[in-house]
Amino acid sequence: MAAYEFTVSVRTQYLPEQSDPDRTTFVFTYSITIQNSGEVPAQLISRHWVITDANNHVQEVRGLGVVGHQPLLKPGEQFEYTSGTQLATPQGSMYGEYFCVAEDGHQFEVKIPEFVLSLPRTLH
Repeated sequence: MAAYEFTVSVRTQYLPEQSDPDRTTFVFTYSITIQNSGEVPAQLISRHWVITDANNHVQEVRGLGVVGHQPLLKPGEQFEYTSGTQLATPQGSMYGEYFCVAEDGHQFEVKIPEFVLSLPRTLH
């Protein structure tokens, strides 16, 4: 086990009630679980997302914390939150990273692997 490590898992959902395909507006939520799988308490300080739609239009989002929080996680603890994004296409993807600081002052990055945003039954 690494001293400085967070594990990230993602669930996505399409929101048809907030989307308007006729106006090329597709809204998705993503629920993220962040677990401190390391050996040292650490705090999530900021985030960076790269969001790409099916037309290769890229948006980058940077900011402090996640949904207004900068959770401090002890080893084994986890934090879950849900946020959302809007695309101009029915499919897209996201990836990014969290920037964290451990209790001992060590700074580290947590990579968030790419995940797909897609209307149900549109992937082959």
